[in-house]
Amino acid sequence: MRFLAALLFAVISFAVSAQNVPPPTLAARSWLLMDQATGQVLASREADARIEPASLTKLMTAYLTFAALKSGSIKLEQTVPVSEKAWRMEGSRMFIQPDKPVTVGELVQGMIIQSGNDACVALSELIAGSEESFAHLMNREAQRLGMKNTSFMNSSGLPDPNHYTTARDLSLLASAISRDFPEYYHYYSQKEYTYNKITQPNRNRLLWLDPTVDGLKTGHTANAGYCLISSALRGPRRLVSVVLGTDSDTIRAQESLKLLNYGFQFFDTAKLYSANQELSRFRVWKGEQNELPVGFLSDFVISLPKGQAEKIQSQLTSQQPVVAPLQKGQQVGTLQLTLDGQPIGEYPVVALQDVPVAGFFGRLWDTIVMWIKSL
Repeated sequence: MRFLAALLFAVISFAVSAQNVPPPTLAARSWLLMDQATGQVLASREADARIEPASLTKLMTAYLTFAALKSGSIKLEQTVPVSEKAWRMEGSRMFIQPDKPVTVGELVQGMIIQSGNDACVALSELIAGSEESFAHLMNREAQRLGMKNTSFMNSSGLPDPNHYTTARDLSLLASAISRDFPEYYHYYSQKEYTYNKITQPNRNRLLWLDPTVDGLKTGHTANAGYCLISSALRGPRRLVSVVLGTDSDTIRAQESLKLLNYGFQFFDTAKLYSANQELSRFRVWKGEQNELPVGFLSDFVISLPKGQAEKIQSQLTSQQPVVAPLQKGQQVGTLQLTLDGQPIGEYPVVALQDVPVAGFFGRLWDTIVMWIKSL
């Protein structure tokens, strides 16, 4: 269902109270709940307000680390030199030392489970040569993921006036981690890690409170407050919650669980159309064939209030005229969905096969017919 990551960015954000049940009131500065399969926002408050991300920054450091691992440019068993800058990092640490060998795998666990700032610097220096260069990679990747209101200045989340993001941007990043790197996602459910004879627990309390929660990251500074991005998988559905700026560790866990429960209780993820299912046939001009099957190349899923899928109404319109040549996957129309008379969104409908250009006489005939119809 990865196609919806691109598909739904072009759609109006769909947030509707389920069966007239409003979202919960949370003791947080800003928050957002997303259905990962569809990318839809189910509920939010101040989702675009600029915040200090604190250690939530480490999600981007992990994303780039996972990308480097997947490409083969670094390896889990690879030994990493520890610079003086990494060794002297303040804040939360895994306690790496210049004279003690450490591997990428150990640094990954130190970064994710122990929230080690020192691990982040060591990984950033390995991947980009310096933390400053790594920050450029972070910002480039943020833009690619659609994080429009984010700026990274370091790999760990230490405060900086130009280091900021939003709840909406963080939800995109959290969703991308499990979507793009499922082979490394298991680190986020690990409850503790021991390095240098020091055992530190994962600060995500929900790992102990709810067995369906398997990630992701906590963050805290005096300005940011207590923050938590959590993800839960119940059956086939995965929801991502972002809760920012609470007053305590306990509150961020309680409010996150409240938000997740709301999403699972009052919303469903419905598959409306299957991949390559023919929705209709459009008239094609100047092509080797005069009809084109249209639909979606991947399963079309959408988040809706429970019991509402059967009430959806759709209207399919084609781009006029549809002229060859056409390539499979090319947008040729739009599907408009409404629920109880209210618009849900507009979704691009694509060609399900190629249509080459017709021969000279075929093109000439269609040109004449098109000209007559335009009179």
